[in-house]
Amino acid sequence: MDFTRRIPHFPVSFFSIVMGLVGFVIALEKAVEIIEIPGTVPLVVLVTSSVVFFSIGAVYLAKFFLHKEEIVKEFKHPIKISFFPTFSVSLLLFSIALLPFSHVLSFGVWLIGAVIHVMFTFVIMGQWIKHDRYQIEHLSPIWFIPVVGNLLIPVAGSAFVPGELLWPFFSIGLLFWIMLMTMIVYRIFFHPSLSEKIKPTMFILIAPPAIAFISYFKLTHQVDSFSRILYYFSFFLALLLLLNVRTFISKRFYLSLWAFTFPLTAVSTASALMFNVSKLAAFKYIFISFLGISGLMIVVLIYRTIKAIYLHEICQAD
Repeated sequence: MDFTRRIPHFPVSFFSIVMGLVGFVIALEKAVEIIEIPGTVPLVVLVTSSVVFFSIGAVYLAKFFLHKEEIVKEFKHPIKISFFPTFSVSLLLFSIALLPFSHVLSFGVWLIGAVIHVMFTFVIMGQWIKHDRYQIEHLSPIWFIPVVGNLLIPVAGSAFVPGELLWPFFSIGLLFWIMLMTMIVYRIFFHPSLSEKIKPTMFILIAPPAIAFISYFKLTHQVDSFSRILYYFSFFLALLLLLNVRTFISKRFYLSLWAFTFPLTAVSTASALMFNVSKLAAFKYIFISFLGISGLMIVVLIYRTIKAIYLHEICQAD
């Protein structure tokens, strides 16, 4: 009975948990190559992530059939709308994580994820253009998810389709990252600070340049000056935000705390790529450091999420 009462307030942002978990799987797959951890480790985490994904999907599907009006309300919300593409981003991440295990399955998941994400991009950007309810206070790093998620499409897609078909997605993601980054920095510096609930999403700033670096490498097969700009900027942002991490943590638990995880796994994977190309030991230790930090955060957040569900701290009316 209690579970049924909470379904209407089950947020789509739960899929951000999957993003963090699958991002960690991808980083662990690099750890198999670089530090030779057992191959069963990323496989176990991948299976666990799949169970979490389908569990969240099942509950949200129940919400769709039982409380469709709540989903409509969520989609019309100027901030919550940007969380809907966490579903398609999760699929794109799964396609990357599945690539070492099944080329066919990876392609199927990639195709579905890419199509859904492009649809979200057009629909959500269409909402932005209409501009009938957006204020500067609604702008936050969450806005990166719908458009910059396009940067992920070439990462797995490079294994399936010609590169020329993937450049449009890279271009959309990269240029909108630059535009949104400018707007968000202006909003953060010159307007009231982000709410306690939204502050953890500042870590999302790390992800676009890290993913763009990996995506650009998949398209060009080289690390050039532009690649290095992307990587080192993501590395700088990661250090800056980690050094100020206390600013983004509150005593109360919010699902937005999961925003810490995926960006850190992204810069970890980017560091692994830098090591594989350059063979400089420094990148190996940077990779291991970010992998360890990501893993520790995920363990802590799993505990806090389970505790929050048990104590009814989430899935409550706003």
